Amino acid sequence: MANIKSQEKRILTNEKSRIANKSFRSKVKTAIKKALVAKHDNLESKDNLVNEAVSLLDKSVVKGIFKANKAAREKSRLMK
Repeated sequence: MANIKSQEKRILTNEKSRIANKSFRSKVKTAIKKALVAKHDNLESKDNLVNEAVSLLDKSVVKGIFKANKAAREKSRLMK
């Protein structure tokens, strides 16, 4: 553990960010999987699920969770 007060605080905030990012990343992956299953099974709700997944991917880039190229690759894969 650090012996500098500001570093102790930074360790705590980093841990909070790590947990939040992990949760959001899981949410994005789940949305992508649902969209791919809906596309494969030709469900009526596939457009809504794809739009939701694309929206989450865009938000993840803004938050800095995923890099722009990864999000673009995933969106391209969903749009095929």
